[in-house]
Amino acid sequence: MTNLELQIMANKVRINIIKSVHSAKAGHPGGSLSAADIFTFLYFEEMKVDPTDPKNPDRDRFVLSKGHTAPGLYAALALKGFFPEEDLLTLRKLGSYLQGHPDMKHTPGVDMSTGSLGQGISAAVGMALAGKLDRKDYRVYSLLGDGELQEGQVWEAAMFAGFKKLDNLVLIVDNNNLQIDGRIDQVCSPYPLEDKFCAFNFHVITIDAHDFDSIRAAFKEAREIKEKPVAIIAKSIKGKGVSFMENSAAWHGVAPNDEQCEAALQELERIGEALCQK
Repeated sequence: MTNLELQIMANKVRINIIKSVHSAKAGHPGGSLSAADIFTFLYFEEMKVDPTDPKNPDRDRFVLSKGHTAPGLYAALALKGFFPEEDLLTLRKLGSYLQGHPDMKHTPGVDMSTGSLGQGISAAVGMALAGKLDRKDYRVYSLLGDGELQEGQVWEAAMFAGFKKLDNLVLIVDNNNLQIDGRIDQVCSPYPLEDKFCAFNFHVITIDAHDFDSIRAAFKEAREIKEKPVAIIAKSIKGKGVSFMENSAAWHGVAPNDEQCEAALQELERIGEALCQK
């Protein structure tokens, strides 16, 4: 896809994030919106996945370690064709297969159930090790929150991945510098991220999480790295795309009301119209 096509698709992901979280009256819009461009690039450009064969043993794997941003993942999966787009409006509803956190047993396209922060990366590392042991060429991707890096399990997994030289593993850190309690550098700073991952024997790339040239170049570089796992530090804006949600910790885990939803959708639809006119 061209960068413009990716921008249009990412805007659709953001629209569906707002619609689904509003319908659920609960959820996590801020971090879903900040990662929308990453979700889009992974599913529409980078990863080898097929919605008609979601359990193909040779597929690439994705683990959403920051599982609370499931609305973003679900939006990308629906647009990719893993399940009907209209099902997004059942988010968090009784009987829905779209739970508040990803569920690998019931949701097409979900490779690992996640929710407890810090655990998803460990599963991703295990998948990458399995790929090496089985001599498979699939790649494993995992998206982490920057606040999630305060969990000790993250660094245990990183130590193991670096030691085992898992060059089929790519970690992406959604670095919007905000968590539920405020700025991560004021709550419990994990900085400097680049130096820490380098110390664990990772190849580190820092990018603008909302620039598809930057994103494309990073994932291309990641594929060329041998004998080291890769950590992509994606500098992002929490709530990206909805002006009144941007850079606000208040939108970490709050659903928009009817008026806020309408305002957000109007803003995103204007963005989409402008992109389609380019």
